[in-house]
Amino acid sequence: MKTLKDVAVGKTVKVAKLTGTGPVKRRIMDMGITKGVEIFVRKVAPLGDPVEVTVRGYELSLRKVDAEMIEVE
Repeated sequence: MKTLKDVAVGKTVKVAKLTGTGPVKRRIMDMGITKGVEIFVRKVAPLGDPVEVTVRGYELSLRKVDAEMIEVE
């Protein structure tokens, strides 16, 4: 399955599954990233870290390791 880290800039995807566990998964969910929500990838830093996205109407920067835990369709 494709993860948020693999999505190209300018694409909108839908969250299929969160694969993190414990406090990491809880933190991602607290940021508004839950199953079924749409995420628009705004920018990716030159070295790939962080990834800037728009979710639920606000901008958010995610580390590459966190973006790998978010499976999208």
